[in-house]
Amino acid sequence: MFRRREPVPFAFIAEADKFRSNVAPPPRQRASASELVGRWLIGLTVVAGLGGSLFLGLPAMSADISPTHTQQSDASQGR
Repeated sequence: MFRRREPVPFAFIAEADKFRSNVAPPPRQRASASELVGRWLIGLTVVAGLGGSLFLGLPAMSADISPTHTQQSDASQGR
């Protein structure tokens, strides 16, 4: 395509790697005991829900090839 012949006046982009801030971010606060327990309970609830749905859903998804109970009518027995 077209190439610019004049220099691009963005010299500050090249100097951005050298820039260091003298302002430090505040330190992270440690999570309290109740917050940690809450996180564990939420995680445990999610895992238990997924496990329970898998436990209850697997029998419904299994394909029985041989039927365990066949229905016979009285007419087919010849009475």
